[in-house]
Order: sequence, then structure tokens, then C-alpha cells
Amino acid sequence: MIRRILIALALMMLIVTAALASEPIELVFAAQEEGTAAYQYAFALQMAMEEGLPAGSDIRLTEDSPGGVGAPVVISRGDADLIMSNSAPAKWSYEEGILGNEKTENIAALAGGLGHDFINVMFTQKFVSETGISTVEELVERQYPVRLIIKKDGTLGELSAERVFEALGVTFEDIVSWGGVVEKTSGDNIKEGLQDDLYDMTVDHIGVGQSNTTALCLTHDMLDVQMGDALLAKLVEMGYDYITVEPYTWNGQTEEIKTVGSQQCILVNQSMDEELAYLITKSVCEERDLLAALVPAMANFDPEKAGNSAVTGVPLHPGAARYYREMGYID
Repeated sequence: MIRRILIALALMMLIVTAALASEPIELVFAAQEEGTAAYQYAFALQMAMEEGLPAGSDIRLTEDSPGGVGAPVVISRGDADLIMSNSAPAKWSYEEGILGNEKTENIAALAGGLGHDFINVMFTQKFVSETGISTVEELVERQYPVRLIIKKDGTLGELSAERVFEALGVTFEDIVSWGGVVEKTSGDNIKEGLQDDLYDMTVDHIGVGQSNTTALCLTHDMLDVQMGDALLAKLVEMGYDYITVEPYTWNGQTEEIKTVGSQQCILVNQSMDEELAYLITKSVCEERDLLAALVPAMANFDPEKAGNSAVTGVPLHPGAARYYREMGYID
């Protein structure tokens, strides 16, 4: 009896596989507005995914994604079939909820590690010269009334700044209570505020070549701050992963910086068909060269590590997990 059931299940899988192999598939991939890095990533992934889907399949890009922080909520609600997020906010959303929303326990990942983004902490050299403070840990220990300028609420930059201080047992309210300032604004305003020495430091989550930071370091003396091992370890516990920033990434930065980051990942709803998830994952991993050609930062994508929880943030979809197991990338 059991043998018959197993045979029947195997036949059903073959039928589903055959159907997926022949019938065109239509999917909605939520991206941010055209011209953003997120849109470039999504466009490259769209090209890679369509390579492995049946002829005539269409993955339609939209500009409906709120970004990596709100993305898990979009996919949980079923407002898109695919979306780009970041591993840390995906983890926070899955485990505890994010931006005031319920936990998104019905989301899953297809692949992670699709970039080279990191937490970047910077002081102005003027601040360092005047105070002698060159680390975040010393800043907190002295409860110095620092003037901090960061991204707006709801961005991964703002959340990452919050997590850095949280890992040191401090809130933004504490900084204000010391006589400091916490300003949340746009990237352009951050650059200009630091250039004019209206603020002392910033914390962001960015990638190599980010235009505002590049311009800032070319026009103003800045110190790229090295966080201590204990602080980095706490951030890893929160959902980030270790990453290295090479020397001369920014003008004036002559030393390697060890930091942490939350890389881009692809999220879907757990209800996605297993075979479809398998095909998409296979396409993304086996079209790595195409991804790197379209978006240079995606040259960092390593299919052998793409299914690791450190870069996905949330559990793999069963279809994705099957692909990685077949390849010997996960147990």
C-alpha cells in the first residue's frame, strides 16, 4: 500500500514538473522605482529567472516595493510573487514583526547574498580632532552629546544606526538626553550637513561606490570608524553577517575595515509552488555570470552560500532547499 502511494506521489510530481516545463508562467516581481540600485538588481534577476522558465513566460517588474525593510510585509500579504529584501529586516519581520506589523511567518527565501552592502560608520575629522573620540564605544562610554545625522525612518540605514547603538545599550533618546542631536533626513542632506560640519557623525547601510558617501569623502575629511569585535558580534546575533571593506573604498580610508552587512535576498510566499520555486532558484544560481555582467556588485553572489541562513534571514522555500541539497550546498 505504501509503495503504491509513493508511486502515485512520484507520478504527480512528474505531471507537475512536465506542466511547468511547457506552460508559460506569469509572475509579478515588486521592485523600487527605476534608477535605484534595487531596480537594477531586480532587472538582472528578471533576466536570469526567465532563462530557466518555459518559453513565453513573463516576470513583470513593478515599482511597488517599499524597499528592503517593508518588502517582507508586501510578500506576506500576497501583493507580489517575488520581491527583493535584505536578510536582517527579513529576519526581524519573520521573527518579531517590523514597522508595527505582525510577524510575517509565511515568507520564505529563494537565495541570499546578492550584493556587498555594509554598515558604514563615519565621524568628521573635525569631531575627532576636537574630542579625541574615534570609536562608537568611546562615544557611548563618555555619553558625549554627539550630533548624529542618519536616513529617514523606515530605511535600512536608519534601522542599522538604531541597531548599532542598541547593541551598545543606548537609544536615540539617550543621545538626546546627553545634549546630543539625532537628525533623520535624506542622503543629500546627510552629505551636505557633514560637509558643513553641522553634524559630527553618520551611520548608514550602503554599498561600495554609493554616490553621496563617495562625494562626501572627496570633499571633506572623514574617518571611517572601526567597530570593536564585541559590537560586531552583537550585530551578527541580530541578523547581520561579517563583511570586509577594502582599503581605499572611500577617499582617505587607507586601512581595511571589518564590519557587518545585510545582503540582498529574494523573498516569496511559502505558498509558491515547490517546483516553480526550484526552477527560479536554479535559474538564478546558474546564471551568475549574467547577473555579474548586468550588475557588477552581483559578482559577489556565491550560489554555494546563497542558501545559508546568514544571507537569507528566513527559512528557505522547500523548492529552493531542494535545489541547494541536490547541488550539495546545504545538508
